[in-house]
Amino acid sequence: MAQSEPDNPARPPRGLRLCALADIEDPGGKSFRFRNGSRMFAGFVLRRGEAASGFVDSCPHAGWPLAPLDDRYLTRDKAHILCAGHGALFDLEGLCLAGPCHGQRIATWPVEVRDGEVFTA
Repeated sequence: MAQSEPDNPARPPRGLRLCALADIEDPGGKSFRFRNGSRMFAGFVLRRGEAASGFVDSCPHAGWPLAPLDDRYLTRDKAHILCAGHGALFDLEGLCLAGPCHGQRIATWPVEVRDGEVFTA
């Protein structure tokens, strides 16, 4: 699986509380942005039931953000992650199924759910 940029100084540290799991639509996604000087880290968390997965908000093909608006990562039927820039479709594990980045993955951002809260891992 593709990994995120661990050397990005804006990447949040392990153990940081992001939100309550209930704050994320089920199924759905939530955007997070962190800044350190001129560097930015953009990520999102997808919720499916009581599980959460984190991804770096960057198209593996073009490097731009996937969603046109905060929290809008899934297709209308909520079956896929959509890159709004060129219409690529990814499965909910981040693998590109259709589009110019076919076979590539969205970089992961480790998160975990503890006692109904989402934390960086």
